[in-house]
Amino acid sequence: MQKVKPLALITALLLTVPLLSLSACSGGGSSTTEESFVVGSGAQTFIKKGSRVQAPPLSGMTLTGVNYTLEPGKIAVINVWASWCSPCRAEAPTLVALSEKYPDVPFVGILTRDNLVNAEAFVRTKNITYPTLIDDALLIGFSKSLPANAIPSTIVIDRDGFVAARVSGIVTMGSLSALIERVQSE
Repeated sequence: MQKVKPLALITALLLTVPLLSLSACSGGGSSTTEESFVVGSGAQTFIKKGSRVQAPPLSGMTLTGVNYTLEPGKIAVINVWASWCSPCRAEAPTLVALSEKYPDVPFVGILTRDNLVNAEAFVRTKNITYPTLIDDALLIGFSKSLPANAIPSTIVIDRDGFVAARVSGIVTMGSLSALIERVQSE
């Protein structure tokens, strides 16, 4: 049996660990490059009342360092985004305009797989006034309803706290307005 020298073992480990961590990023795990996410087609999904699943409670720290809790009893729009995501950058002005068009509907962002400094700059540049929660573990709570299956994803929650709709991909004024108004009319 051949003896392994401690220095040779340490050198081998130092060379192997970086290679393993690089290969872990290439599969779309926690990388924040545009190649590692699925772009939605803008497809809309609406769930009839009675077939909906309860939305998870949404609360936590925001990008501005404030604790935020979404008030129950209101229709709400939840947008999952990242500053490095081109479609997210494209839809940001639409979401801002819609949040102003529907002042009684809380809009809340959920930041995913992003750098906080870049995300803060994105919010300032795009003049986003609604809160963005920085804990993307909140997304796990949507796994039994309409999970955020692409970046961006936008979810509409009804007055009773159930997930009513999702847009998988970029929202438009027309598409999201129609979903909000459909849920408001219930």
